[in-house]
Amino acid sequence: MFNYLIIINPLGFMYGSAGSFLSPENLVGHSGAKFPPEAATVSGLFFSVNQAQKLWDADNLSQELYVAGPFWGDCENPEYFYVPIPWSKIIAKDNSSEWKIKNGKWDCDKSKLEPYYQWQRINFWNYPAESIRSNGYAEKSPWKFLSVLHPRTKDDERCTLKKDGLFLEYSVQINPDHCLVYLSTHPLPEGWYRFGGENHIVEINSLQLPDDSPILELLRQPIQSTFALITPGVWGSNRFSQRYPQNEFFPHQKNIQMLTDKPLPYRYRVGDRKTKRGRLGRGRYAVPSGSVYVLEKSIGKPWWDWDEEWFPKEGFSLKRMGCGLCLPIDIEVIGVA
Repeated sequence: MFNYLIIINPLGFMYGSAGSFLSPENLVGHSGAKFPPEAATVSGLFFSVNQAQKLWDADNLSQELYVAGPFWGDCENPEYFYVPIPWSKIIAKDNSSEWKIKNGKWDCDKSKLEPYYQWQRINFWNYPAESIRSNGYAEKSPWKFLSVLHPRTKDDERCTLKKDGLFLEYSVQINPDHCLVYLSTHPLPEGWYRFGGENHIVEINSLQLPDDSPILELLRQPIQSTFALITPGVWGSNRFSQRYPQNEFFPHQKNIQMLTDKPLPYRYRVGDRKTKRGRLGRGRYAVPSGSVYVLEKSIGKPWWDWDEEWFPKEGFSLKRMGCGLCLPIDIEVIGVA
């Protein structure tokens, strides 16, 4: 089980996307936003640190390390971090509603209500939407995106190169009272690290969760027939991306009811200990966090006990990077399908 929280405090800006190269004649547009960094970035940091400090046996680390996220929390109380709000809950600024299943179909009295909040406190996970809103347990993302233009100058003159002379970085500024949070089976030594694109500096601390932590108790709950993702779900094979795992609990798409958004591009860099160089993993599509699943057949065991064969592999199971971490939810069912 996840025993630690990896707490990341940026010391200034963080990286928000892959960036794009612009010529001096064309300064229009910038790359799309992608933040916070996926759990694969934290996993890669573990192996980078271990290569330099030899904290764990490399083979054991590759078999035992599990990381999940991204989440965020208050610096003064990171244990009760924020997770994506399930799509079954619509929490607007001054109102709220919830989707239910009526006669076999999704139904919502206020389906045109626009969500205002995207995150909720994990220790109020299964509270009604109105209770979450009225008690202040829902929040918007505590960061904003800023474009920073980096000139690449000539060695002997203070002017940009004619080719690839400017680099536009889509950077991120996080509220100083908040931090990024990831779940992990291992702790990272306290210190300053280069994290994510452009090697921005962050301060990292590890917080061990007590055995009686309500967070661990929630993560240990068995997943039945209704649940919501709190991390992106990458399903399918090395060639195809699917909306659900290919196993006995997801036999036919017609038996699954989902609330979700458009898929997200998912790709990470895989290290190679022999060549000491990284390579890009296969590009995939992920089901976004917050997506809700309603199955015909109950799974009956927590995410941690799900078979690794349910997850795609690329040298290792994507379960090790928290793929599709989910929590049970309550969905109101009215009528007969």
